[in-house]
Amino acid sequence: MERYVDVAPGVRLWAEDIAPHADATEDRTASAEPLLLVMGANASGVAWPDPLIARLAERHRVIRYDHRDTGRSTWAFDEHPYAISDLGGDAIAVLDAFGVERAHVVGMSMGGVLVQLLLLDHPDRLLSATVLCTTALGSGLAAGDPADAAPVLPDPDPALLALWQEMDRPRDRDAEIAWRVEHWRLLNGSGTPFDAEEFRALEERVVAHAGRHDNPAAHARAARTGLDRGAELAEVEVPTLVIEAPEDPINPPPHSGHLSRAIGGGRLVRVPGMGHALNSTVIEPVAAAILTQTAAAGTAAAPS
Repeated sequence: MERYVDVAPGVRLWAEDIAPHADATEDRTASAEPLLLVMGANASGVAWPDPLIARLAERHRVIRYDHRDTGRSTWAFDEHPYAISDLGGDAIAVLDAFGVERAHVVGMSMGGVLVQLLLLDHPDRLLSATVLCTTALGSGLAAGDPADAAPVLPDPDPALLALWQEMDRPRDRDAEIAWRVEHWRLLNGSGTPFDAEEFRALEERVVAHAGRHDNPAAHARAARTGLDRGAELAEVEVPTLVIEAPEDPINPPPHSGHLSRAIGGGRLVRVPGMGHALNSTVIEPVAAAILTQTAAAGTAAAPS
């Protein structure tokens, strides 16, 4: 079921509620716990691969949505500017719109940063959290002031930094998709095979969903205020899994290790060879890690 969610004056988000897999039993469908997917910067909800969603929907009611300035959500950063931290509140608004009191939440990249904000500000709304390809609040790209980041962790690959300088340049549709495929090639890294056609098909779907191919890079321009909260992570009690991608060119090790240690009760799982991309070779281990996490959290929360 698709719907639009108003999150601020003049700003609405596209969201989709995906019922549990058709093969699930009636009892499992009725009791399926919600799982919210929070995507990374400048990426819409349909960037989550369909095979991953299908695996998660074997046990969960899956909810995904388009951030502001992506997909079918409002594109109006210049008229309605915001900080990255504001996007955390958008996730809660999506849960409210679908009548979800508590959910498992999965965040990738910037989405993982937003999930950390949810852990701090809305722990009562989370059954569990899983973050991947991300960094801790107050560090790396999640530092409000990069000069104050602590500890000092590796920067993104210089080749990526150079490509990001071209992110918002005007291109026709074919050139834009070609640029995005090259972006995915760098994000994927060399630890697993890169299939250009797989990511071309993904971006064709993303563009068709949005109805436009331009990229205003709004999240790269959004303020980073409110992110220097890494010290608060030690108080987190919600079961939290950190998935480490050892070949991640944006947040390489030891970013994930630092985050898992910073979070109270955090747990670390490594997916060998994974970069900053959900290609077909890593979907199964990522799905298995998420489902193990949600099952354990559900068991822990169940009355004895």
